[in-house]
Amino acid sequence: MNERRRNWHLWLGFLLCLVGFVSYLPLARFPLTRDVPWVSYLFFAAGLFSLGIGLSRAFGRPEQFRGKILAPVLSLLGLLVVGMFCFFIFHAAKQLPRSARSPQVGQRAPDFSLLDANKETVTLAALLTTPLLAGSQKAPKGVLLIFYRGYW
Repeated sequence: MNERRRNWHLWLGFLLCLVGFVSYLPLARFPLTRDVPWVSYLFFAAGLFSLGIGLSRAFGRPEQFRGKILAPVLSLLGLLVVGMFCFFIFHAAKQLPRSARSPQVGQRAPDFSLLDANKETVTLAALLTTPLLAGSQKAPKGVLLIFYRGYW
C-alpha cells in the first residue's frame, strides 16, 4: 500500500520553463509583449516555483515520491533554460552593432514625407518653413520627431 508516486511537479516545472523559452518568438510580433517578454517571465516564475515544490518533495519525502536523481537534473535544466533566455534578452540583444547609416545626435535629418493623422502628406521641409502661429513670420528652429514602434 505504501506505493511511490511520480513527482509530476518536476515535469510540469520543466515543461513550463521550456514553454516560456519558446513562447517569446511567436509573441514578439505583438507590441504588448515585444519589449518586455512578461508572458515568458510568468511561465518561468510558474516553472521555477513548480520545480522548487518538486525538489522539496523529492528530498523531503523520498519514501513517498520518486525522483531523487531526476529532481536535481530537471531543476538544473530548467534553471539553464531560464538563464539562457535571460542571457539572450538582457545581454546578447544589447550587443547588436549600430547601423552605419543612422543619423547621429545633432545631425540634420534627410528630407522625408509622411502621412499625418488626417491622411495628408507632410514633409520635413514644410514643417521647418511653416510658421507655428498664424500671424507670425517666424519659422520654427527645429522639429521634434517621435517614432512609435508598432503596427497600425
